Amino acid sequence: MNPKSFPCQLISWEEAYQLSRTLARQIKSSGFRPHLVIAIGRGGYVPARIVCDFLLHNLLTSIKIEHWDIAACKRPEAAVRFPLAVDVRDQSILIIDDVTDTGDTLKAALHYVNALGATEAKTGVMQHKTTSSVVPDFYADVIKDWRWIIYPWAAHEDLVGFTEKVLSSELATGEQIRARLKEQYELSVDENRLAEVLDDLIDMKKAEKSQEKYRKT
Repeated sequence: MNPKSFPCQLISWEEAYQLSRTLARQIKSSGFRPHLVIAIGRGGYVPARIVCDFLLHNLLTSIKIEHWDIAACKRPEAAVRFPLAVDVRDQSILIIDDVTDTGDTLKAALHYVNALGATEAKTGVMQHKTTSSVVPDFYADVIKDWRWIIYPWAAHEDLVGFTEKVLSSELATGEQIRARLKEQYELSVDENRLAEVLDDLIDMKKAEKSQEKYRKT
């Protein structure tokens, strides 16, 4: 993957809902009945809730595993930041995330719950990329040609990040920025959406400078 240019795909709310529904059907038809469903934050929050809805399952919690920042910026390794607040010893666990990419996030989650004493842990995602080192137990869709997937609950954040990536002194107008986003990431952004993104990007930079100034005092 060229870090400066790669295709992106925006998933709609309806598509995400249907993928989660398909995932739930696979889990149900397998006969697996977990004691507890764990959503991987933040991408797994919405699909996990939809899966629980179709499984008629009300024991849902979450852990926060950090591996990707906004706009496909990768951290050195996946790590649990916010741990579980419940005891999973001797329980069967279903771990839900939105997508597999490298597989490191699911690997970290499995290692974590197994170390806590879970008797069985299975994983499910809406979309499985074949680039992943981990094949989840359940998935609704397979992605063979790698691309960055933008889900509706993270669309604005990702767009801010990708816009920041393309900004340079050479891009003086909104039209030029939109053209660069299309060229490098296959993202189509209208004028109003870009204006909102640029406003938030300015606010974000101001906040970063303020925090840096505070740290130095």
